[in-house]
Amino acid sequence: MLSQDLMANPHGPPDAPADAKAVLRLGLIGSGIQASKAPALHEAEAAAQGIRCAYQLLDLDALQAGVERLPDLLADAERRGFAGLNITHPCKQAVIPLLHELSPHAQAIGAVNTIHFYGGRRTGYNTDAWGFEESFRHDMQGASLAAVVQVGAGGAGAATAYALLELGARELRIFDADSGRAEALAASLSECFPDREVRAWRNLCEAVAVGTADGIVNATPMGMAKHPGSAVPAEILHRDLWVADIVYFPRETQLLSAARAAGCRTLDGGGMAVYQAVRAFEIFTGRTADAERMRRHFERIAAG
Repeated sequence: MLSQDLMANPHGPPDAPADAKAVLRLGLIGSGIQASKAPALHEAEAAAQGIRCAYQLLDLDALQAGVERLPDLLADAERRGFAGLNITHPCKQAVIPLLHELSPHAQAIGAVNTIHFYGGRRTGYNTDAWGFEESFRHDMQGASLAAVVQVGAGGAGAATAYALLELGARELRIFDADSGRAEALAASLSECFPDREVRAWRNLCEAVAVGTADGIVNATPMGMAKHPGSAVPAEILHRDLWVADIVYFPRETQLLSAARAAGCRTLDGGGMAVYQAVRAFEIFTGRTADAERMRRHFERIAAG
């Protein structure tokens, strides 16, 4: 079944190239993305469906550039016949002014991780939220969502916070080094979910105090090779918490290692990476992706 965001596009995506010689061109824009599994995931699923796909990494670090290069990168991708792009840190919010329209989910979340080029227009989607939701449903069944602490209020954080509330979180405590950003996200989400308690917290230790929180989500890039370390101090972890990390390269982050040592139930970022790619593939091709096949392929390439 195609995604709700996909069906919301009034233009509708074209089918993937029918010509055997045609190539589905895709890419990922972000910083420090050389270890990304996105090319392998999309190319393998495309091949399984008889589509020739070429997926290119457009790494801002390798280009020695920042978000100011986004207009040029999007225009160049369009000129080269790309069907679309995935977008990651630090571009998920910066890219929005460069688009013609947003899907309902992207509009509500305020962040874009997938762009579809069609008919001379650029439509932005957010598949991160559903990706996190599906990963949580698959691997964290029974985990309490009464009170959840999230660290990070950027583009990825906007998606995971929205996902947590869609999953049923009753209270969401948002912490970010930029307190203004946390407050803005909390205010936006409170409008979308008026029956929930969503607040920005300035003290992470207080937000995770023993007996007051059920789980923690790291929605920052900390834990990646480019951003080593952990956004959550190990000393505030305890066995009554579950801990989720959106980082998946490396899959075993410092945070998850510390959480397991403290006896916490954990969720790594691999599932979110797979399921957001499932929805993105559907948007790019107009075809239903095989989620289990993509997950199996991810497990193989992650192990390798």
